[in-house]
Order: sequence, then structure tokens, then C-alpha cells
Amino acid sequence: MLEVGTKAPDFELFDQDGKLHKLNDYIGKKVILYFYPKDNTPGCTKQACGFSERYPQFTEKGAVVLGVSKDSVASHKKFVEKYGLVFTLLADPECTVIETYDVWQEKKNYGKVSMGVVRTTYLIDEQGIIIKANDRVKAAEDPEKMLQELE
Repeated sequence: MLEVGTKAPDFELFDQDGKLHKLNDYIGKKVILYFYPKDNTPGCTKQACGFSERYPQFTEKGAVVLGVSKDSVASHKKFVEKYGLVFTLLADPECTVIETYDVWQEKKNYGKVSMGVVRTTYLIDEQGIIIKANDRVKAAEDPEKMLQELE
């Protein structure tokens, strides 16, 4: 996990509509950058729907929400349409940003060890500095916790 107080690494990723996003595009706004394992899975759906439901409150506080997984642009588009998500999902099929943000790690699931995305949320300030980093994320609770961090 990246250290609080360090500059968040810039990136270039495509969203669910094929539009290119760079972290530097968001200088002047707070960014909730969350990494999740997979579209259309129970925990990831709860987390995404939670961010979507609260999105007006995030924007009121000057924040944007960006979700990142290794799913494709097409997968993200279906996920967004299926659940009516109102924020940006970024596709990182090559795992370049996922690795840069140190969230591609060894995971244990029912005793089986594999590599995968560890659910992690970063809060980045208006100057691009990481001010909160959480790798013990509970999917259903994360959106509300991040909203409280903006108080």
C-alpha cells in the first residue's frame, strides 16, 4: 500500500465509455480512488452501488469517485448499465495502475493462495497527495466511511 503523505502516482486509464482519464485531470478536487477485484460480484456490486447512491453527497464535498479493476471497458459498461452507476469506472486490464498502487497482492481464499486485487481505497487531496489509505476495506461499509472522511 502506498504511504499517506506521498504524491499519488498519475495514470492514464479508459473509463466505461472509452474516455481517457488521468489523475492530474482532477487536481483541485478530492479523489476517492478505490480498487476492487471484479465487476458483478456481490461485494464489488455492494461497494459500487453504495458509492453511486451517495455520489451527490461526494460531489457536494468537492470529491469525485473513481473505481478501478482489471475488467475491460466493455465489462465496466455492462456493470454501469446494469446497476445505474453514476460515477467513473476505470479499466486496467494490464494491471499497470493496480501494481503501481500496490494492490496486486497474494490473497488467500478458502486456503487457496492466488494473486489478485486487494480491495483498497485511497483518498487523495486537491494537490494529488494521498491523505488516507485503507486496505482493510469492507465493501458494504466503504462508501459511508469515505463520506465521513470528507467531513
